[in-house]
Amino acid sequence: MLPNMFNIPIAGQPQAMTQQATRHARRVYVGGLPPSANEQTVAIYFNHVMAAIGGNAAGLGDAVVNVYINHDKKFAFVEMRSVEEASNAMALDGILFEGAPVKVRRPTDYNPSQAAVLGPSQPNPNLNLAAVGLTPGSAGGLEGPDRIFVGGLPYYFTEAQVQELLETFGPLRGFDIVKDRETGNSKGYAFCVYQDLAVTDIACAALNGIQLGDRTLTVRRANQGAAEPRPEHENILLQAQHQAQMKKLVYEVGGAIPTKVVCLTQVVSEDDLRNDEEYKDILEDMTFEGRKYGNLVQAVIPRPHPNGVPVAGVGKVFLEYADVDGSTNAKAGMHGRRFDGKVVDAVFYPEKKFADGEYDG
Repeated sequence: MLPNMFNIPIAGQPQAMTQQATRHARRVYVGGLPPSANEQTVAIYFNHVMAAIGGNAAGLGDAVVNVYINHDKKFAFVEMRSVEEASNAMALDGILFEGAPVKVRRPTDYNPSQAAVLGPSQPNPNLNLAAVGLTPGSAGGLEGPDRIFVGGLPYYFTEAQVQELLETFGPLRGFDIVKDRETGNSKGYAFCVYQDLAVTDIACAALNGIQLGDRTLTVRRANQGAAEPRPEHENILLQAQHQAQMKKLVYEVGGAIPTKVVCLTQVVSEDDLRNDEEYKDILEDMTFEGRKYGNLVQAVIPRPHPNGVPVAGVGKVFLEYADVDGSTNAKAGMHGRRFDGKVVDAVFYPEKKFADGEYDG
């Protein structure tokens, strides 16, 4: 039971009516809570998201009046102050609470026929679900026990790259990457359903825990905990894991995953770099050019050794930026440009290799 601050009587309704006759229609079931959840954090969170989507139908103040949590089974009953607010809360199915997607359902004692005379039984169609990272109508198209939650995606991953990775295991029936309403940028998580539902657990097991850039994927059934593939699928799982790792390698080696370092080729020749004055001019020119795209940390241009000793990276120009935005702008701006009659090739370069002075990648 929460402190009195969450027990708010509903104005204009008899207390007995509020507590008894309408209770079944004012409560929602919230499943899949993380172990860290407690009554207060759940109440504060749902008060916040209800206000954010415009779901507070009973006026000013908090929508939640009471929360009961079953910690063993990781679910809660969240009691709203009005029937309409409980119906609006149903639109929050699949929302992330402390990084975990939760189910929002009607409780088992919900009586649809009785609830119909107490207030709206469906969420308001004008709710601003995008404000909390939900897409109106998307949950319905991707609903069911085989819906997969894909979290920990690099924010710079395009929709096409995410789909390509997921389709390593087969064609998708549905796919929804959650984006910020204002910027249109990815929020770093998505939902999907495979056409062949039999690969659901295989895909989850193969993708979960894979490191992409500086983030680690969390992949599981959206409405359940992680499930183990059946024994007869072990060989398929091993093949799928190998395919996923190969796809990751393709992204990294092929320069598909943005890093803070851009490597340019077809810009300078070995002969251009032998003369000290000419080298100095080239370095100044590349530094000036690189600063047009973002906060350039440094430009590095490996030079040939005077004694003819092989030097890794000769003929390449490396531009290190303070952030991925700068390097992404530079790659897009320089790739394909003509320089001294040659077409410049620009790719992202592994940050660790650059930091270690390994320029032969």
